[in-house]
Amino acid sequence: MKHLVIVLFTLTVFIRVQGQSKAESQVASATTALTKAMVDGDRATLEKLAADQLGYGHSGGHIDDKKEFVEKIASGNSDFLSIDLTEQTITISGKTAIVRHILTAKTHDKGKAPADVHLRVILVWQKQGGQWKLLARQAVKIT
Repeated sequence: MKHLVIVLFTLTVFIRVQGQSKAESQVASATTALTKAMVDGDRATLEKLAADQLGYGHSGGHIDDKKEFVEKIASGNSDFLSIDLTEQTITISGKTAIVRHILTAKTHDKGKAPADVHLRVILVWQKQGGQWKLLARQAVKIT
């Protein structure tokens, strides 16, 4: 029975990936790369993925520009220990993609106690120069 569950799960994931358009697959990959870069504090990847016009909205209301977003993550001032994304959907409209998901994370920001974060997030990606760039992000707390 355990093997049947694993086979069905693998088949479901395979069908979902196969059903994605090329653009949806690229945006999903960019979202995964962004998530990994946020956990790793990878400045170069964050700068590569973020549009110069980025507006990165936090659940508390503050909005970072690209420079502030990258610096907070790369310096460790905003430190994600882990990020798990669930219930992700991707909608493509021309050169714009909207990604929605639930983000569950463990954080340990400088000067603060470790915390658990549970957010509903919307990301807006824009294709610029053949590459998907994060143009906007907004999060709201899930209670």
